[in-house]
Amino acid sequence: MTSIGPKTALLLVLTILIFALVLFIPKIYLRNNIYYVSKDINKLYAHYISLQEENKFLAQQLEDMKFKNQIIDSLLFNPLNQED
Repeated sequence: MTSIGPKTALLLVLTILIFALVLFIPKIYLRNNIYYVSKDINKLYAHYISLQEENKFLAQQLEDMKFKNQIIDSLLFNPLNQED
């Protein structure tokens, strides 16, 4: 059996540590980046859904206003009681 000196053991441990960091730091970075991007996407999607619902509501209000305007116009230009 061969014995490893303290300096060689320290160098071996540091080499393994650096190798492990080189392998795992990019993986951790990518996972965090994916997490925050997906969080932003979910936030934007929720906002998009909210805006779609608001658009439907506003479109319905616009239709109601157009309908009321048509009724008022028909009553003003074609009165029911025409006195001649």
